[in-house]
Amino acid sequence: MKGGQAIIKSLTDAGVEVVFGYPGGVLLPLYDVIYDSNLRHILVRHEQCAAHAADGYARASGEVGVCIGTSGPGATNLVTGIATAYMDSSPILALAGQVPSHLIGNDAFQEVDTLGITMPITKHSFQPMKAKEIPGMIKSSFYIASTGRPGPVVIDLPKDVQEEEFEPEKNIKIELPGYKPTKKGHPLQIKKAAKLIINSKKPVILAGGGVILSESSLELLKLSETIGAPVTNTLLGKGSFPEDHELSLGMLGMHGRKTANFLVDECDCLIAVGCRFSDRTTGNVDEFAKNAKIIHIDIDPAEIGKNIEVDVPIVGDAKIVLRDLLDMIIKYKSNITTDEWVNHVKEFKNACIPRMTYNDVPLKPQTVIKEIFDTLEDDTIVTTDVGQNQMWMAHYFTSKHPRTFLSSGGLGTMGFGFPAAMGAKVAKPETDVVAVCGDGGFLMVCQDLATIKEYDIPIVICILDNRRLGMVAQWQKLFYDKRMSHTHLGEVPDFVMLAESFGVNAERLERPGDIKDCLSNALKSGEPTLLDIIIDPEEILPMVPPGCGLTELVGEYKVERENLEEITYHEKSQEKVGD
Repeated sequence: MKGGQAIIKSLTDAGVEVVFGYPGGVLLPLYDVIYDSNLRHILVRHEQCAAHAADGYARASGEVGVCIGTSGPGATNLVTGIATAYMDSSPILALAGQVPSHLIGNDAFQEVDTLGITMPITKHSFQPMKAKEIPGMIKSSFYIASTGRPGPVVIDLPKDVQEEEFEPEKNIKIELPGYKPTKKGHPLQIKKAAKLIINSKKPVILAGGGVILSESSLELLKLSETIGAPVTNTLLGKGSFPEDHELSLGMLGMHGRKTANFLVDECDCLIAVGCRFSDRTTGNVDEFAKNAKIIHIDIDPAEIGKNIEVDVPIVGDAKIVLRDLLDMIIKYKSNITTDEWVNHVKEFKNACIPRMTYNDVPLKPQTVIKEIFDTLEDDTIVTTDVGQNQMWMAHYFTSKHPRTFLSSGGLGTMGFGFPAAMGAKVAKPETDVVAVCGDGGFLMVCQDLATIKEYDIPIVICILDNRRLGMVAQWQKLFYDKRMSHTHLGEVPDFVMLAESFGVNAERLERPGDIKDCLSNALKSGEPTLLDIIIDPEEILPMVPPGCGLTELVGEYKVERENLEEITYHEKSQEKVGD
């Protein structure tokens, strides 16, 4: 067979049914094979959307998502999506075209060093120089992408290698020297952790995206209830623990909830599972959980001790480690008393219940999120873009199940929400999918309205329309003396007319109570729909000032109110939105 045929056969052998791609000259041999294959190919309108769609597919399904882009600008357009997947540990396979092998290094037409560009943002990158190498590389790619800490893999495909004929092997064995992810935690470390937990009086669990990736939400829930530990989550950990549970604290960090930030500061034992202690989660590392002994469970040894010093490191798969930890703790369950701490947590949460009305015009984003939440079923998949829209969703949308809240965390990629929703809907066609986007982020990828129309991908896009680059504008208000430099988006386009020009249903919403019926009807219609929701451009989010300890959200502001005029504006907002 030829190299191009080997690519398609290897993909189908790996269980791939759909790919997101955009063809180009050096990919003609591959696309000629796709023409006769059973593979479902979705032609996006920009390669970045192919990568984000593959990422959304992976996050929603737990399977490896596949995207394709041609050489040169096609490959570089994939890079943002690859880096997004890398930062958030999402398993995707990116197939990039490359100039013929004899031209590599000659600055040929549409040539870039794809291997060099993507090496820092992938788990591994391959470049076959012979067609016979392709089956083994693709098989290895799926294994690497989906095991250990998941992540993206790139295969750079020279045109002549796609055309070359070879005699395929029947049984392909993969050999990956040095790649052996540790799954089972060291028993002595688990024993140390169990003793530390048993002797603690104020334990808190920090759940990261690794809980979702390892499918250990049930184990996390059982641990929380067994030891009476409230659970706070990172942005990517949202949905790993049901947020309507009495022990849920919501998101931790710079834009996190007051309850989470204060109780982490108060705890004497912090059990971190599948998180990397990013700067947006910890704030000033010297002030982070300074009263606590820290247990860190993660499958990637490189993350342990990288940002935060820990007392008990445990390398392993979260599901396996949590099971072993629970078994050991349950032996001592009679020694665990949780009532006092649990009651304190409940009282603190009740004191921080948001106090606000939902009848304001222009619409408050909190009102919008509440109406969206009240409309959707528990298993609906929601995606977000990046910025204020993302943080409002993180605060006010209650997630109850894993793989139902998809958002760009580490890279903070504007434009992620819409194409990720497209990929999630392709992965889960029977599940409702709603993308909540800012107007700025949506404009970066709006051309793929053509994709959801042409391929009948019935997602609903909710644009929070404030004509601002909201988060940047917020920082300008709070920390740059309200000098609003280039964060107003102007009055174009008309999003309703834009959507309708692509043949996508659209409606503009401006008043409280309008969203529920419109969103419900859009979901029932089975057609792609855009809702242009006009929100108050002056509304801002509570946040911790950069470089501060996480509990300084209220304390520092009260102390230094006379000296920080911009914080007074922020405090008024904090009073309105409560938690």
